[in-house]
Amino acid sequence: MNVQEQDGVIAVLKRLGMGHAAKDAAMIVDCYAPDATIYGLAPPLGSRGMDPDEVKAWLATWDGPIDIDGAESELVIGADLAWVTGLNRMRGTKTDGERVDMWFRTTICLRKQEGRWRIVHDHSSTPFYMDGSGRAAVDLSPDGQARWNDPAP
Repeated sequence: MNVQEQDGVIAVLKRLGMGHAAKDAAMIVDCYAPDATIYGLAPPLGSRGMDPDEVKAWLATWDGPIDIDGAESELVIGADLAWVTGLNRMRGTKTDGERVDMWFRTTICLRKQEGRWRIVHDHSSTPFYMDGSGRAAVDLSPDGQARWNDPAP
């Protein structure tokens, strides 16, 4: 793997995380190609490109930074195409006081276009309980560590 290409891909992923922590919609949107395929956690099932106004509106529902940390990640980089898969933990506090601490799965594909790496495909998901309830399983964690939303012992 070319170290320069690896550094370029990692820089985009770090910038995406910094954009969330800073609640900077422009920084987040800039990480994506204009026609990127987005399969996000929220409806709809899919969309093309990141709408800056929608990103701003979502960021406005958070009080303070949004921390997103990766775990169990795998990064594969070719000459002009890369992907990363892994688990992400998103933490923060919503404007209504709800504390969010959830793990979700992510696959991000990046393409180098005109000398710049950008996200062209972003798929995030949570499993759901197969008990007929259709509930998202947002209470899972890969290592069983304590969660903000867990009841006190």
